[in-house]
Amino acid sequence: MESFPFRFSRFAARTLPLFGIRQRTSAVVIDNGELLARFGRVRVATTLDNVLDAQVTGPYSWLKALGVRVSMADRGLTFGSNNQAGVCLRFHRPVEGVMKRFGLRHPGLTVTVADPDALVRCIEALRPSRK
Repeated sequence: MESFPFRFSRFAARTLPLFGIRQRTSAVVIDNGELLARFGRVRVATTLDNVLDAQVTGPYSWLKALGVRVSMADRGLTFGSNNQAGVCLRFHRPVEGVMKRFGLRHPGLTVTVADPDALVRCIEALRPSRK
């Protein structure tokens, strides 16, 4: 099992707990071919073979960097705790995240983990290759 905690900026560490998002309840965990991203009460789970690609991205605008966000352009989901860097994951099959009741699925997820490069390396090393 590999666990990648989120990097919380000082502002996020003070603000996000007001919305139930804390460092101790936020991480990306990879175990037994599964990827689980937890950000407070919001969770995204999928298999590693559903990950199309993973790349380090950032920096981001503060307006779009903090909290749980859904892109109006592509329905991509963000779990944001800092505006410096994160990992953008794209999926072969969109995943459930927020607004499950309405059938909203997300083709991508951005997570602002403390070590984005390590998360990308781990995913690349463990996910099955698709031919």
